[in-house]
Amino acid sequence: MTYNHLTNKIIIYLLNIILIFLTNFVFAEDKKMQKISYFSIDQTEVSIAEFSKFTKTTNYITEAEKRGWGYVYEFGWVKKEGWDWKKPYGIKGEINEPAVHINFDEAQMFCKWKNKRLPTEEEWVYAAYTETREKSVSKFIYKKTYEYPVGNTPIGANCLGDCDFNNYVNYKKLLSRGNGHSKIGYTKKGINGLYDMGANVWEWANIDNNDVKATKGGSWWYGKEQMHLKHQARKDKKMSAVYIGFRCVKNLN
Repeated sequence: MTYNHLTNKIIIYLLNIILIFLTNFVFAEDKKMQKISYFSIDQTEVSIAEFSKFTKTTNYITEAEKRGWGYVYEFGWVKKEGWDWKKPYGIKGEINEPAVHINFDEAQMFCKWKNKRLPTEEEWVYAAYTETREKSVSKFIYKKTYEYPVGNTPIGANCLGDCDFNNYVNYKKLLSRGNGHSKIGYTKKGINGLYDMGANVWEWANIDNNDVKATKGGSWWYGKEQMHLKHQARKDKKMSAVYIGFRCVKNLN
C-alpha cells in the first residue's frame, strides 16, 4: 500500500467521523419548537425516527422491548406480544408516527439526550390551551384560554367519535376500539401553532411525585372529555402503552 493511498484512507475515515458528528449535532437541534413564555416546546410529538436515532446513538433498549410485549386496554389491560416503539401495533410503524410504548423515565432520558426535558403539567397545560403569540397568524386570540388544544371545539383532533377526524394511520383491524394514532403533525394545528396536543396519544408531563406522573391531552382511544382543559390523568411512571407518547421542552434562559 502506497503512502498516498494510506493517507487518503485516513482522510476518508476522519471525514466520515466528522460527518457522523455533524449529523448528530444537527439532528439534536433540528426539531421545530415554539416559544412559550420562559420555555419552548416541540411543535409535534416525538417520532419513531427521532427515537430511533436516540437508541442507535446510546444503545438503549426500552423496557417494552426487553419484556417482549406492550400494553393496550381491552376490557382490562392486555399484553400484546411484539408491540413496542418500533412496532406500535405489532407491525413496523412508519418513521413519522409518534413514538409510544415508552415510560416516563425513558421519555425523560430522550429529552435530556436532546438537551431538553419533559414539560411540567403546568407548562404543558399553558402551552396547550392559552395562546401566547402576540402576532398570531391564526384565528386564536392572544392570552385567551380555550377549552381544547384546537380551540373552542374538539374538531380536528384525533379523538374517538367527537372530533370529525379521519387522517389517522388505520390500525383498526388490530384493535378492539378506535382506529389508532395519526402521523405527527397530521392533526389540526392548534393553540400556539402546536400539533397533536389534543388526543392522538397521551403525553407525559412531570408532577411532584416520585412514582406517579401526569399524562395529558387524551388519545385516539378516548372522546373529547379527556382532551378538555379541566381533565386530569395520572399513571405509574413505569407504565408504557400503545397510546402514551411525549414531547420535550427547553428552557430559554
